[in-house]
Amino acid sequence: MGLERPGPGLLLQDISRGKDPAIAAAVAVLIRLDADILVLTGVDYDPNLLALTAFAQRLAEAGLPYPHLHAPRPNSGQPTGHDVDGNGTTHDPADAQGWGRFPGAGGTAILSRLPLMTDRATDHSTYLWRDLPGHLMPPITPALAAIQRLSSHSHLELPVALPDGLPLTLLIWHATPPVFDGPEDRNGRRNHDEAAFWLHLLDGTLPTPPPTQPFLLIGDANLDPADGDGRPAALAALLAHPMLQDPAPRGSHGRTEPTQKGDPDLDTVFYPRLGGLRLDYILPSRDLAVTASGVLWPPAGDPFAGTLATASRHYPVWVDITPPAAPNPLPP
Repeated sequence: MGLERPGPGLLLQDISRGKDPAIAAAVAVLIRLDADILVLTGVDYDPNLLALTAFAQRLAEAGLPYPHLHAPRPNSGQPTGHDVDGNGTTHDPADAQGWGRFPGAGGTAILSRLPLMTDRATDHSTYLWRDLPGHLMPPITPALAAIQRLSSHSHLELPVALPDGLPLTLLIWHATPPVFDGPEDRNGRRNHDEAAFWLHLLDGTLPTPPPTQPFLLIGDANLDPADGDGRPAALAALLAHPMLQDPAPRGSHGRTEPTQKGDPDLDTVFYPRLGGLRLDYILPSRDLAVTASGVLWPPAGDPFAGTLATASRHYPVWVDITPPAAPNPLPP
């Protein structure tokens, strides 16, 4: 979502003025989606959620109220005090825990019609990269390794209270693009490991216990499993994980493309080409019934295509689910 600005406080300023075309387009797109739960990436964070609250008010004024809001503090822009990119300074955007011009740049926001159980949330964003089993972290100084977090933005477990009172857990992440680095492939390695974190969590190989079904793995992986740059092995393993299902949502743009082979090291895996790079994912747990899915991506001649392009560089992915029935209470 195009809710990032070059400096702190500017998003709130633009929302309050009510004249920014990207914000107006974002509102129009979200009205078209009409989702019960929204997970938005690329939303600047502030500690008191002033910008997110103001944006939710814009949505409410447009007839789309979301009474429940949450945003984890992202690693983007958080200074490390180290020269991470080796250019002789320690205060560039690339020297932060995750690339960012200021602390909180381009964070993640959750808006929901259903209550968010924030008191039961688990924020994994401070997890150290070096602690991930089998990590691909390139060689760095011991001092930097001792503080370098895995998440470029955030990794979050957030339960949502369903109408029957049972929780549906959202597993949310936003990975770094696997480019914009050098031959050490720091971003490509980190992007891989940000997806691999969920593999280890699901498989019970982290100190934190695996999530309890039902859950949704939601995020901007910034990686296509078949095309483009990056290391797709961890993402491919997530798409094929026995605890998850891939609805393989398709856009409404009318393009059809043949099935294409994935990573050569995974020669038994084939991926449907969904039209363009696939970067954003909603992967429900196996116990959830998926009734529909898609990508809001109209053809170029559709009048709404321009609105989408103004709102974001990405196209919204959506999934309709039916939660499993609550178990019958035991007889007295």
